[in-house]
Amino acid sequence: MAKSLDRQAALLLIVQALFGIANALSGTFVPVYLWKASGGSYMVIGWFTLGQYVISGLTFWVAGKWVKEHNKMHSLRLGILMSGVFYSVVLMLGTAAKTYVLPLGMLSGMSLGMFWLAFNVVYFEVTDPDTRDRFNGWAGLLGSAAGIVAPWVSGFLITRMKDEQGYRLIFTISLVIFAISVVLSFWLKKKHGQGTYNWKHGIQQLMTKGNPWRRMFPAIAAQGVREGVFMFLVGLTVFIATKNESKLGSYSLITSLVALVSFWLIGKKLSKKNHKLAMLVGAVMIAAVILPLFWKVSYMTLLMFGIGTSLFIPLYIIPMTTRVFDLIGQSEESAREREEFIVLREAGLVIGRLIGLSMYLIVLPLNDSPRAVTWLMFGVGVVPIAGWWFMRPFLQKNIISREE
Repeated sequence: MAKSLDRQAALLLIVQALFGIANALSGTFVPVYLWKASGGSYMVIGWFTLGQYVISGLTFWVAGKWVKEHNKMHSLRLGILMSGVFYSVVLMLGTAAKTYVLPLGMLSGMSLGMFWLAFNVVYFEVTDPDTRDRFNGWAGLLGSAAGIVAPWVSGFLITRMKDEQGYRLIFTISLVIFAISVVLSFWLKKKHGQGTYNWKHGIQQLMTKGNPWRRMFPAIAAQGVREGVFMFLVGLTVFIATKNESKLGSYSLITSLVALVSFWLIGKKLSKKNHKLAMLVGAVMIAAVILPLFWKVSYMTLLMFGIGTSLFIPLYIIPMTTRVFDLIGQSEESAREREEFIVLREAGLVIGRLIGLSMYLIVLPLNDSPRAVTWLMFGVGVVPIAGWWFMRPFLQKNIISREE
């Protein structure tokens, strides 16, 4: 029988959910907002995202010392506060935001880096190998719930209010929710890290022959390649196909509702002995659901793709996340180095995201037709299958294996 989550894990889920709601309200529409302000430039979105990815990765690495040797909760709260600052700056700049896309992306990346670094460390501390699948299932479920209501409300308000008033209102609501999540974070218990932060830890792991991270790292990077494009291009493609923010909100509502049910069922039923098959099925299917877009890029085919992704993504994400953190906690020594390992994990994701984004920055300036966008999505969408291949030794048994 699966162990239940304790109060600290539940509180962390609530903080994450509020952070997710605030970002879902406004973050879903930031690429659309910048795209409209720039007169339909794909490159503006690319440069914004580049700044976001690079700085988030650097923030993980630099702030790792602070989180390990001092107070990780300060990093968590600062990340939330800086997210609020980001939306405030976008609000103040208005349509002039298109001129400052790179620094805006960097500000967003710094806020995300601060929050997710601290979050992942706390997540490791409040879960164990018996509760991580359940936590990840709940995290996916709550994230889907945020995606159901928040973007739909945002799209409804934006399309029914004049000029930029709708954007101003949703950005303001996000600020209030960020403030609430900061207050709740004060009930999370502090656990100080052990030892001194090792700046070269990640390189040392990857240079050591037989180290399991030599297989885990490219698996994580493969996940990042897909994320690097899908995190912003899907919503933007839906808007371009429909020219309607309300339609984008409805799209998010429907796909998130499906993901909510899927994460709940899979998080509840999936056992570790089924991780290998589940992850393979998930990796193949999240690529296969892109195929309808080759027929036609329309709201209906995008909805088919979105529903399919929502159904199968938990099969990929839950085993992936669980096994990475099981590897971090495989021994007392590695658990003491949890901050460094979490930074190493993020480095893999960032490298993967930059590879995916580079493909976007190369392809779209040359050809931004619906067919080119679909080929780009399919090209990065099949990469998680390679991630499954690298993950196989970790999925075959509960004991973390050495590199084969």
